[in-house]
Formats: sequence, structure tokens, C-alpha cells
Amino acid sequence: MQSNRNNSLDPISISNWRWAYFLDETIKAFSIFKPRPYPIKNDFLFRESLFGSSSNPKKVFLETWSLKTEKIRQARCACLQAGEITSVMNLVITPLNHYDLPFFGADFVTLPNGHLIALDLQPALKDDTKHTQHVWDKLKPIHAKWQFKLPSGGEIPSESRQYFSPAFLWSRIPLGEEGDKLISQIIKPAFDEYLNCFFDLVIDAKMISKERSFELFNGQKKYMRYRAEKDPARGMLRGFFGEKWTESYINNILFDLK
Repeated sequence: MQSNRNNSLDPISISNWRWAYFLDETIKAFSIFKPRPYPIKNDFLFRESLFGSSSNPKKVFLETWSLKTEKIRQARCACLQAGEITSVMNLVITPLNHYDLPFFGADFVTLPNGHLIALDLQPALKDDTKHTQHVWDKLKPIHAKWQFKLPSGGEIPSESRQYFSPAFLWSRIPLGEEGDKLISQIIKPAFDEYLNCFFDLVIDAKMISKERSFELFNGQKKYMRYRAEKDPARGMLRGFFGEKWTESYINNILFDLK
């Protein structure tokens, strides 16, 4: 498979990628904000490799979509498809620290034993009510509307809790017809409502003071360091693409705020 992608805003070319709907909705939502490509080297825009046995090798594809706008430092989506075995959408929207805004995060992963669904507006400063309260007031009713209709995702590790809101939508969904129905009837509308909530906040956001901006920047850097250090996809990506490429991708593309 060859990719004709020349910049990070070019359409994803992976055929039959399971999570395409969610990136398409994100792209539509950004269309009113005059998006510009976020600089990403060609080696990370598209990556192809083989996995499985030498007698029956299978292909894995990874593409990275990304942009920036007046209020968004980086929105990026890692899109991976490894046959019928694994399909991943890892979407993070990072606002500029000149605006008192949360991150938007969606991590949807298909594995041989089911789908993992994680969706949230994640705080840079969780203990700062000025940063969080207006977000959570809008988001909690959306979370309450959808979470009870989904299986639980299980316990959240204690070290991770500071990086999630009380409206963290988290589920483990079975494969097959039941899971497809939950994705279609619950995950899609829930995603749309979380995304709309985030963009309402972006539209309303005003520039903040330099002192406040510095606080948010430090909170964002702490979040990015945590995500880079604890990325659960590291082992899988190393297996597909090698350690050197994977470490560069995680630290310089996915979580590049130093």
C-alpha cells in the first residue's frame, strides 16, 4: 500500500479502518476554525510493516493526522490497523496554554479480546476549580447519560486518576455484534456530545494572563510527560515498527510538548 499523504491534514488512506467515523467527525468540527497542518515528518505521516509468521505475514499500517488553529496548539490522531487483529484511534487535542481549556482525549482500541473505550476532557490542573469546574458542570450530565449504558472499563490506576475528569467515559466492550451495536448506538453519540462540549468551550475561551498561562503550561507539560512515559501502546508499536522509531514517535509526535 502506498500513501499519497503530503502533510498532516491530508485524509487518512487506511482502508476499512474501524474508527474512521470518529476522525471524520473531528475533522468536520475543526473545519470552521481555519485549520493548518501541524508539521510532521513523512516518516511519521505513514508507516507500514509486517507482522505474524514468516509463512503468513500480515501488514500493519499507521498514519498520523494533525493540525493547529488559533486556539489549538496541536490536534493529532494516531490511526493504526493491523488486519483484523488490532485497530487503534488515539486522538488528543491540546489547547494553547493562553486559554484556560482542558485536553480532549479519545483512545479507542480493538484487541483480540474486545474493544477498549476511553473518552474524556482531561484537566491540566485537576485541583484548580477555576480550570475545572465550568468544564465538569457541562460534562458530567453527558457522562451520566451514556456511561450507565456501557460495561465498566474496570478500576483506574491510582497514579492515573489525576489526569482524568470525574466524567471519564471508560468501557470494555465485547467484539462481535453486541460490541458493534454499542459502538453505533452509544459510543458514536457520546463522542459527538463530548466533542461538541469541547468545541463550545473553545469558542467561548478568552486569553488569560501570562501568570495563569505559565501555570497551565506546566500542567500541560506534566500531563504530556506522563502520557509519554506510560503509553500503553509502546510495546505494541515496538513490535510492529522497532524501538528507535517508536520512541521517536511517542516523544516527538504523540506527546511532543517539552
